[in-house]
Amino acid sequence: MAQTLAMPVASSLAIISNTRLSNTVSVTVLNPHTPKVQGLSIKCARVGGVEIPNNKRIEYSLQYIHGVGRSRARQILCDVKMDNKITKELTEEDLVILRDEVSKYMTEGDLRRFNAINIKRLKDIQCYRGIRHIQGLPCRGQRTKNNCRTLKGKKVAIAGKKKK
Repeated sequence: MAQTLAMPVASSLAIISNTRLSNTVSVTVLNPHTPKVQGLSIKCARVGGVEIPNNKRIEYSLQYIHGVGRSRARQILCDVKMDNKITKELTEEDLVILRDEVSKYMTEGDLRRFNAINIKRLKDIQCYRGIRHIQGLPCRGQRTKNNCRTLKGKKVAIAGKKKK
């Protein structure tokens, strides 16, 4: 059984290596999935637990972090006194300074957990906003007759209702 399994593999190796099969076969196998571009180094900047894009300016790539918007990104750049250059042009020292500054704010998992706990608290005390969260309706006073389709879901046709 082992010979039958090894036979197709050995014959395919002979085709790849262009040599005759003998007791020893030396084959150079190239991985077809590796990029063949020389001198290309892909550096991924990781700030706040998120890989930010390399080809954008720092102000916009910081906004990929949950909890960092336009004004907070500008504030971070002002605090560290850094130019708004493209992310791939940053040095390691600049990245360390950015990481330290972003870590001062509540972002990503901590912010999501904080918001989830607040919504759960509203649901537990059964206040108006909590009830609206439970029902899946807007809780900030928006009209619901025509809008708020994202919260209410798709329209459901009512059987027997006729237009006049």
